[in-house]
Amino acid sequence: MQHLFEIDVRVPMRDGVALAANVWRPTEGKAPTLLVRLPYGKDVLSLGHDVMPSLLALLEAGYALVVQDCRGTYRSEGEFVPHMADRADGEDTVAWIADQPWSDGAVGMYGASYLGMVQWEAAATGAPGLKAIAPAFTSIDNYEAPRYSAGGALSLSLVTFWNAMMYAADAQRSLAAGEATVAQVQQLGHAVVFSEALNDVLPTAEVPVLAGYGKWWDDWMAHPSHDGYWDAMELTPELKNVTIPALNIGGWYDLYIGQTLRTYTTARQKAGTAQAREEQRLIIGPWDHIAGTCVYPDRSFGALGTPQLMGLTDLHVKFFDRWLRGDATALDGVAPVKIFVMGIDQWRDEQDWPLPDTTWTDFHLTSAGHANTVDGDGALTTEAPVGAGHDTYLYDPRRPVPTAGGACLPMTPGFGGPVDQRTVAGREDVLCFTGPLLEEPVEVTGPISLTLYVSSSAVDTDFTAKLVDVFPDGRAINLCDGILRTRYRGGLATEELMEPGAVYEITVDMTGTSNVFLPGHRIRVDVSSSNFPRHDRNTNTGGVIAHEGEEQMIAAINHIHHGPDHPSRLVLPVIDRKDQS
Repeated sequence: MQHLFEIDVRVPMRDGVALAANVWRPTEGKAPTLLVRLPYGKDVLSLGHDVMPSLLALLEAGYALVVQDCRGTYRSEGEFVPHMADRADGEDTVAWIADQPWSDGAVGMYGASYLGMVQWEAAATGAPGLKAIAPAFTSIDNYEAPRYSAGGALSLSLVTFWNAMMYAADAQRSLAAGEATVAQVQQLGHAVVFSEALNDVLPTAEVPVLAGYGKWWDDWMAHPSHDGYWDAMELTPELKNVTIPALNIGGWYDLYIGQTLRTYTTARQKAGTAQAREEQRLIIGPWDHIAGTCVYPDRSFGALGTPQLMGLTDLHVKFFDRWLRGDATALDGVAPVKIFVMGIDQWRDEQDWPLPDTTWTDFHLTSAGHANTVDGDGALTTEAPVGAGHDTYLYDPRRPVPTAGGACLPMTPGFGGPVDQRTVAGREDVLCFTGPLLEEPVEVTGPISLTLYVSSSAVDTDFTAKLVDVFPDGRAINLCDGILRTRYRGGLATEELMEPGAVYEITVDMTGTSNVFLPGHRIRVDVSSSNFPRHDRNTNTGGVIAHEGEEQMIAAINHIHHGPDHPSRLVLPVIDRKDQS
């Protein structure tokens, strides 16, 4: 099919604002159309991630393509406020496409991160022309993952970088309109390049370059709980309006992995039609939020793990052929769930998530009271310990545990992804609970959580958890992790402080993973109270953390209790398949 390329096509919205789009349309006849909406500039053809399907391949498959700047970004009119207009603008754009003479009326959407959020926002409107979406690395809850964690801690390094980047682009637009200064643009540009320095500024809400620009930064800092401000942007209650299938794509080291998995399972239960519920699909690879190379300094997953070699573009085409073209055979032989199993480093087809043959297994935390550091006596055991005990460490927010890998934006090498935990496991404020040397492979695939019985000298503090695969050569590679701000132990919408010294049962959501712990390896969980600057530091005062400086910070003496009356335990989804190697 031959295509005509048009740049900066004006697409009218219901309020008179025109959004700019690049359009590849057939020179003759009609075609189904794929839509990408983004706030990062439509003229960047890579569109931001390795998991994005090849634009050329989509055109060769016979699709028209529309790539649109979101409201208030780059060449589109209006003011950009994250997610405030994306539902209506998505709905209007789908309707505009369906009405074009070169369109056959069927529209699909794809894209990663913010590009995925806008897909769910359009789908939640029930836009009649929208037939399928392929959201990658994204969330239907704009509180969890992109701004705050599932446990209520601020996603500090992400929000400082993202806001500096978006403010810098906005300031450039304002400068062209005579509404900003060159100095302001330069200051924000410097903040983007050196965003790490923003994380050290206290109070967090008053970081000059961000607070000075204002806009939504002030709102995010003013709403640390999952309150009505965030409820207005959450789409979980709107899933009842979603009537179309979704191809959900995620990465084990992507900052949205928890939300990607939760969105799939929730849509399977709550989408508005049987077809939308039954035709949800899920693909999870060994990828982070930026790249799908599968190669990291401390761990490589092999070339077959990459989006290119596993055929992700082809899977997009098959998915859209099924739902935009009505090709009932397009997905024949394609399993509804495809996951990359780390450890054995292989792709595997599954029928659902969590896996139906999961055995939920408790791995109990125990020690003789000295689990501090990797050289301590902390142990993991599937047998419930008979003796009571506890481990103690000092969490000082002035000396937080530095981020070492994980499902976060990989700002610098060693920050995100799989990283050898020996860089931090020697600290006295890190408790390490290690299982025995494995004689047989143990597969762990599914959601992960850690239940802890804790007490503290403070009225509020954080607890972090990290699942680690310890290799025979000593490398300790992180698989997944989580954090809980104890004031949110009863839920993210309400705060409840602790009574110093009292013991509380808490559960840390560690998202999920798929890994085979091979013979000669060990299973380990690391527990602490900070992961900085991926998350902001709890000041331990019970006050408004974003508005407290270093002078308000106090150290907390934190305890992890274990034993018959306080069964602290790591809950792992064990898969017992004897053909595993």
